[in-house]
Amino acid sequence: MKFIIITGVSGAGKTSALHALEDIYFYCVDNIPPVLISTFYDLCKNSTDSKMQNVAVVTNIRDNKDLTDLILALEKLQSDKAQYKIVFLDAREDVLLTRYKQTRRKHPLSDSYNGSVVSAMHTERELLTKVRERADYIVDSSLSTPLQLKERISSLFLDNDESSLSVTCMSFGFKYGLPTEADLVFDVRCLPNPFYIEDLKHKTGLDQPVYDYVMKWDETHGYIERMLALVDYTLPLYEKEGKSQLVIGIGCTGGKHRSVTLTRVLFTHLIENGQRATTHNRDILKA
Repeated sequence: MKFIIITGVSGAGKTSALHALEDIYFYCVDNIPPVLISTFYDLCKNSTDSKMQNVAVVTNIRDNKDLTDLILALEKLQSDKAQYKIVFLDAREDVLLTRYKQTRRKHPLSDSYNGSVVSAMHTERELLTKVRERADYIVDSSLSTPLQLKERISSLFLDNDESSLSVTCMSFGFKYGLPTEADLVFDVRCLPNPFYIEDLKHKTGLDQPVYDYVMKWDETHGYIERMLALVDYTLPLYEKEGKSQLVIGIGCTGGKHRSVTLTRVLFTHLIENGQRATTHNRDILKA
């Protein structure tokens, strides 16, 4: 049985993450009280209903009692040797503030701070520190569209082989900021840039002409050789340490040409070597 616990900061996309899992046939429960999680797990585990083989719940931490209840529930699951994963949704403070302004919704804790969203966010983040440390997956939604977030969450649990390390190969543009969830980052801005070729400027690394241009240089092949050697060396070490998800970021200036090309190369290399992997081209649609 797969049992996924989704939590995180308010406004980071917990409900969207739950909908993503619902779309891949998880039985989903939103806003379950932390105190009920271990009991609900037992009900699902003992159920003969096939729908209960893949279950996801969202739980929210609003105060110290919720935090205590969740920690106790997790400890109960661990003592029972329960199989579960925690997905923690996070986002930058400025992004969360913008989302609250756009949706005109108030933060769940803001009434305790005379309506101050910032104070409420700081309190919530402090409450969630211990939970974040326990998370199997930390997903930062700051620069993701709802569709991109859905694809990222879905990719984590589409494969039934949970014993192996899952690698996300992420292209990005440095001009839009580093991906905070990246464990390894490769800077490919040193490679020849197809942006300055008029016929290639408005294409991406998913287009064959751009791919061929980036790949025709000796510098590119030298970079790839060293990048793959480092990845091949470190993946078994991460897996040995019990890491279940690794995010490898590959960045160029705008995240459309060189980084996308090398992300394709890395993804193909991993798949050909039997590694569980997905791709995420974070900034490919940005202007």
